[in-house]
Amino acid sequence: MDKKLLEILVCPVTKSPLIYDKEKKELISVAAKLAYPIKDDIPVMLESEARELDFDEYEKYKKK
Repeated sequence: MDKKLLEILVCPVTKSPLIYDKEKKELISVAAKLAYPIKDDIPVMLESEARELDFDEYEKYKKK
């Protein structure tokens, strides 16, 4: 994921910063408790395509 792109992108729901999870290929919005997928190196920034974070994931990312 390009660092400059990551600096520009925000959660479309909350407008908060995102955390890049390289292993899962997702952008994480802690504020919205959502994970946006990255498909073919393109972030899919649609709420309908995002998955909800479970409690353990939320706690993990909240600390970052």
